Amino acid sequence: MDYQEVFELSTEHRQLLSTAQAWYLRIIPAGHTNGKLHFFYEEEKDVAQLQNELEVLLGREVALKPVPSDWITRQLNRHYPNNHQRKNVEWLNSQSKDLLSMILDEAAKIKSSDIHLEPYEERCRVRFRIDGKLVERYVIPTSEYPAIVNKIKIKSHLDISEKRLPQDGRIIYEQGGAKFDLRVSVLPTLYGEKVVLRLLNRDATQIQIDRLGFSEVQLAKYLEGIKNPNGLILISGPTGSGKTTTLYATLKLLNRNETNILTIEDPIEYMLEGINQVQLKEAIGLTFGSALRTFLRQDPDIIMVGEIRDGDTAQMAVRAALTGHLVLSTVHTNSAWGTISRLIDMGIPPYLISSTVKLSIAQRLVRKLCPHCKKEEAFNATDVRWNYRPEVLPENHFTAVGCPECFYTGYHGRIAVYEVITIDDDLREMIRRNELNATEYYERKKMKTLSDQAFQLLVDGTTSLEEVYAILSG
Repeated sequence: MDYQEVFELSTEHRQLLSTAQAWYLRIIPAGHTNGKLHFFYEEEKDVAQLQNELEVLLGREVALKPVPSDWITRQLNRHYPNNHQRKNVEWLNSQSKDLLSMILDEAAKIKSSDIHLEPYEERCRVRFRIDGKLVERYVIPTSEYPAIVNKIKIKSHLDISEKRLPQDGRIIYEQGGAKFDLRVSVLPTLYGEKVVLRLLNRDATQIQIDRLGFSEVQLAKYLEGIKNPNGLILISGPTGSGKTTTLYATLKLLNRNETNILTIEDPIEYMLEGINQVQLKEAIGLTFGSALRTFLRQDPDIIMVGEIRDGDTAQMAVRAALTGHLVLSTVHTNSAWGTISRLIDMGIPPYLISSTVKLSIAQRLVRKLCPHCKKEEAFNATDVRWNYRPEVLPENHFTAVGCPECFYTGYHGRIAVYEVITIDDDLREMIRRNELNATEYYERKKMKTLSDQAFQLLVDGTTSLEEVYAILSG
């Protein structure tokens, strides 16, 4: 039983202890042999007392090996991340908590956006999405998994007898004084029902438009664009790129006593006082398109549509923009200019697009390097994608390392990368003539593309080449 600087802890062994227990006892599971559990512990602790506590707690024989205190701290930060490390007898209470509560508590504390519960033939696992990446956190015995699924179904008012069809529900969850909406999606798979829980924080007070990632020039363009009394403001990007957060930050700016704002969303991620928010319910006919038709009879000034998915919604959004309303929405495309092509594919005539679209924005999310441990290295030009060549290559760049501050991931938080296009007279004429190759226009106007903005974050040391590589597509 040897300890190493980079110590890999299996999920099965990690969950022998809760996060609170591991921090309180300051021990790390090290494996098992012949029915005996092995742990590393701080060398200055009373080994006899610790061994007795563990054997009572786990009901198993244990073996302990002393290691330096700083090594224990590093492994606790890495394998048992906890923003509020509890170092008192509260750890005892966690024994009585059921597994589902432990999972939800941990996910909320470490700011996970989604929880995946997945059944397989011999094991069931629980993964958290943290800063956009999935990390395995728990393993559940296959015999216990159905009971956890049923508990989730009961809490979200779903039919526990229905195991053949997908179901969607909602749980209101309170933790540490904060209230979350948990959106529940249940999907039948080969070995049972897969459950995904999305954590939606109701608090929108922390969303600030100037902290999202816009450059000064881009922010000025964007703020100017949303001052239009009518027209379409469109934000594009894949799922999970932060489009909805940008829209909420915009609505906070536009929310005034003299303005009537209506939104149709799926789901409602934040509650905004003073804004009339409507939850999409396709099962009963409340779609984006049908909601927009009703909105036009509600005397709105500003309308937010969660997503333009089809021709009907696109037609209604354009109609609303033409009749004197400011409409904000999202579209699934890869670039700001690609949004125009997408609207044409949905059946919107180019002349209507040219007269209604005011701004088109594309965005992505990249993880920020941890400022406490990032490491500077020489930059190798061959590491950049062949189809992206910046004007100037940096001599050095930063890479991820890992430390207690970032739970040994090397990253801390995320930042949005934007491309902002103001639809001016030249672009309107191009759209009207259905000329959709804007490369020459970009070069002539010296516009910063999504790739340019991402590369600048690499040069600044904000993020790593690994994070922006996929965006550097030229």
